[in-house]
Amino acid sequence: MNPTVGIAVILTVLQAAHCQMIKDLSACLLGQNLRVDCRYENKTDNPLTYEFSITKDNRKHVIHSTISVSENIYRNRANVTMHKNLVCLHLQSFTTSDEGIYMCELKATNDYTGNQIRNITVIKDKLEKCAGFSLLIQNTSWLLLLLLSLPLLQAVDFVSL
Repeated sequence: MNPTVGIAVILTVLQAAHCQMIKDLSACLLGQNLRVDCRYENKTDNPLTYEFSITKDNRKHVIHSTISVSENIYRNRANVTMHKNLVCLHLQSFTTSDEGIYMCELKATNDYTGNQIRNITVIKDKLEKCAGFSLLIQNTSWLLLLLLSLPLLQAVDFVSL
């Protein structure tokens, strides 16, 4: 076998072996708070570890993490929520001093192919406002339940008349 073809096959197998892959990283403002959405494709049921960090002045600052220790200045301002295929960083009271390159790093337990990393540059004046229902779309089971219960709610309203 040609060595170049052999290397290409190995790289393809390793890429397919990744237990998760970051699909998209986006940021928006929700009032005075920053939200960073890290969307991923998960190919395993293994627990997921994450790290959100920011690079400012050529130095990495860990904001919130299950991989390493978060810095004190972010502990009271940052929290993370996890939904199906979505990890969201919420940073309260976002100011221009919080601008920089934000990084989302994901790793599934027992995934020995390495961490998935994606970066986004965040500048306050260039951020869009978060769509009011974007997170709700991620988990639409409540919406389906509401739509299915509408006839029941209407029937109860009709009986009370």
